[in-house]
Amino acid sequence: MGWIITIIIGLIAGAVAHRVLNSRGGFIGSLVVGLVGALVGGELAHLFNLHMTGGILDRLIIAVLGSILFLFIWKKVFK
Repeated sequence: MGWIITIIIGLIAGAVAHRVLNSRGGFIGSLVVGLVGALVGGELAHLFNLHMTGGILDRLIIAVLGSILFLFIWKKVFK
């Protein structure tokens, strides 16, 4: 069940990141951006000592912020 929630959160986070940065990305692109963004966001939250409750909303916010950061850097590097 945890993997399914993670995939759903990754899809939502990736779709939001693509929308915010006016980027194109299909189902797989949004999933990859969202999952990588969730990892990036989680590491940054740990680095800055942010204490999250571990709920779905916390995970979604961290994943969206990490996805936006990841996609922004990706676009700057590979443009």
